[in-house]
Amino acid sequence: MREVLAQAAFQLFLERGFERTTVDDIVARAGVGRRSFFRYFPSKEDAVFPDHERCLAEMTEFLAAADDSDPVGAVSDAARIVLRMYAANPEFSVQRYRLTREVPGLRTYELSVVRRYEQTLAGHLRSRFGEDGDGALRAEVIAASVVAAHNNGLRLWLRSGGEGDPEVAVDHALALVREVWRRPAASTAPAAPGASAAPAAPVVPLAVSGDGEVVVMVARKGTPMWRVVQQIEAAVGEN
Repeated sequence: MREVLAQAAFQLFLERGFERTTVDDIVARAGVGRRSFFRYFPSKEDAVFPDHERCLAEMTEFLAAADDSDPVGAVSDAARIVLRMYAANPEFSVQRYRLTREVPGLRTYELSVVRRYEQTLAGHLRSRFGEDGDGALRAEVIAASVVAAHNNGLRLWLRSGGEGDPEVAVDHALALVREVWRRPAASTAPAAPGASAAPAAPVVPLAVSGDGEVVVMVARKGTPMWRVVQQIEAAVGEN
C-alpha cells in the first residue's frame, strides 16, 4: 500500500504540479481512504521521499556492525547505501530531483532528510573519536564532508538524466574525503606550561558541491567568528 500511494502521489505531482495536488486527489487515484494515506505518510512531502526511512534504517544497521579499524571508510561506505537507493530506479530518481528543484518546500524537506543522514554518520564517528576535545568536532566535520562529497557525485549523475554509472563520480569524491581525513586525530592534550600556542589555522572550505549548495568549513577552535563569517561569505559568493 505504501508503494501504491507513493506511485499515485508522484504521478499526480508530475501531471498537476505538487502544490495543486491534494491528499484527497492522491487517495482517489490510489483507490483508498485518507486514513490509509496518513497511516504511511504524515504529509505530501513524505510521499515524495518514500524510500529514505528504509535507507536510513539500513545505514544505521550497517554502521552498528562496522568494526573500529577505519571509521572514515565505514561512513563513506554507509553513504554508498544512499547512492544505491537512487541508482536502483534512475527514472524515478531523476524525476524526483527535477521536481525537488522546482518546489522550494521540497528542497527544504530534502535538506532535513540529508541532515538526518549526516547526524547518523556523525553519531557513529563520535562513538569512535569520543566527545572530549576535538573528537565531536572532528566527527561533525567528517560527516559533513562525506555527505557533501556524496551529494556532489550524485547530483552530477542526476543532472545528466541518470546516464552512466553514478558510482564513478561518488567514489572519486569519497576517495578525496578519505585522503584528507585518513590521518589519525591529533592529540588534544593541553600544552606544557610556557609552550607557545599553535598559530590559528585559516578557515578554509573543505568541500563544495558541484551545484554550490553545500559548503563545509574547517577552522581551528578559537578562530574569531568574524573570520569564519568572512570566509563563508567568500565561499558562497556573497558580498
